[in-house]
Amino acid sequence: MASPPTASAAGPRWAPRKASSPPGCEANGAEAATPPRFPELYSPGKPFAGPELQSLAADGLLARFHQHGYTLPGTPASPQLRARAAAGNVPAAIRQRVVAGRMTAAWIYGCAAEPDRLALLVDAKRRVSSLRNTRGCTLHEVKLGPFDVISLGGLMVSSPLRTALDIALHVEPERAVPALAELLARPQQDVKLRLLVRAIEATPRIPHKRNALEKLALLAPAFVPGGAVDVKNPVDPADGAQDVAEVLGIPHLESEL
Repeated sequence: MASPPTASAAGPRWAPRKASSPPGCEANGAEAATPPRFPELYSPGKPFAGPELQSLAADGLLARFHQHGYTLPGTPASPQLRARAAAGNVPAAIRQRVVAGRMTAAWIYGCAAEPDRLALLVDAKRRVSSLRNTRGCTLHEVKLGPFDVISLGGLMVSSPLRTALDIALHVEPERAVPALAELLARPQQDVKLRLLVRAIEATPRIPHKRNALEKLALLAPAFVPGGAVDVKNPVDPADGAQDVAEVLGIPHLESEL
């Protein structure tokens, strides 16, 4: 791993302060010095300006991580780190009122490229009028169930299954299909195709249901009604509805169980 940034032609010399010994105490020379800790993420103004960050990256002291942020070279990407990066672009005043979703959530999970604008979900129970002027973000007013949201890196993010459902329903096929394939291919995300199909079928009054099923049929026709291959062992409707209700918290299904 390259050494942490200490100087740049574009900005002032920077190095961590050495901690002094507490009053009345002598430093123990036998103790190993504690290595300095550097931030995992660098964004404009924290502590360098944008041109300084670009210069440090050009010198190989930092690596570009996302649109407006950098990391130390060799820092492994993780959903937590991507969520922290996204959180840095959400105004602090609204950070606890929004949920990163759709292609932004897919990027956080490592299943898609970073989108140009953050997709933020706002629960329909909350007032969204005060959020309309949020820059660099696209707001979507939605209904969120108790299992639709998780916390990552200081940001609320739609769960993998809810993310897949929203992408299937609302994102154009060119971007949706590769992202869905990645979500389905990663066991740690626990997104099952049959459950995703059931979730789409159980979603009431959504105009894009047919298009969503067509996208999934491109991935595995055997699991999608009307696909090229019939399902040999179909999911029992009652069991499928129960799974969907428990995972997505769909009220109209819960009331029937």
